Amino acid sequence: MTFNPDADISGNTTRRRGRTAAIAGGAGVGVLGIIALIAGPLLGIDLTGLLGGGAPSGSGEPVGGSVIENCDTGADANADIDCRMAGAQLALDDFWAENVDGYRAPQMIVVDGSTPTQCGTASNAVGPFYCPPEEGVYVDPTFFQLMQQQFGASAGDLAQLYIVGHEWGHHIQNITGDMDRYPNNGTGPGSNGVRMELQADCYAGAWIGRISEETDSKGVPYLKPTTEAQRVDALNAAAAVGDDNIQAQSGFVNPESWTHGSSDQRQRWFAEGYQNGLGACGQVFTLAEGDL
Repeated sequence: MTFNPDADISGNTTRRRGRTAAIAGGAGVGVLGIIALIAGPLLGIDLTGLLGGGAPSGSGEPVGGSVIENCDTGADANADIDCRMAGAQLALDDFWAENVDGYRAPQMIVVDGSTPTQCGTASNAVGPFYCPPEEGVYVDPTFFQLMQQQFGASAGDLAQLYIVGHEWGHHIQNITGDMDRYPNNGTGPGSNGVRMELQADCYAGAWIGRISEETDSKGVPYLKPTTEAQRVDALNAAAAVGDDNIQAQSGFVNPESWTHGSSDQRQRWFAEGYQNGLGACGQVFTLAEGDL
């Protein structure tokens, strides 16, 4: 169990219910789904129309939702995945408020089915993503099941927090100006896009390395210190979403088309942040391609 049972996690995470789910009943993602998973969030476009059974994109504008209820304690977070997302939001906001001057929190939207956003449709087919114009993090928790079924990840509690922490990393890149300093310059193992993803992995690792230090108003840590088994699980998730691992399942591996980095790179930069903290994460933009 990841959260301290007595921790206060009551917050205001919003849940949006979509009209249909992009993938239902454990149906396979397929090659086009894998492409949508990789390319959609990076390019800020909706590719779910390529998927059979894809949800309609609607207006592309965010829609309202309701605050997740009955998420009051760490015990709730350990028992319910929506509450786990709400608890992660509180711990992440506290961590980044301590480490970024002028930090402002992103929206956290837990998607039920699918929902339109300014960056395309949010659903489990697209995967968790950050939408810069909204400063919003979108997560459909059923994506973690897809990670288990399609990409061979165990996707346990800490792995789920790693993925949310990765998307928070993109918010930090947005509000600190890194997205403007390192704009999209195409694909490939040394591209700015890959470097942004690896830095977000590093940021997630740095947060998880200090995950038991953020406390509620009574001084109770939100989360327990991580175990070796949990860290292995998080690294497993990082490897599962490596470009080479995903491409290999569709029969080809082409580094020049990479948008997120290889499994080894993603594990390396998660571990870099975990072991050496935030100070290690900036070097991802200065290293030569072969040293990433």
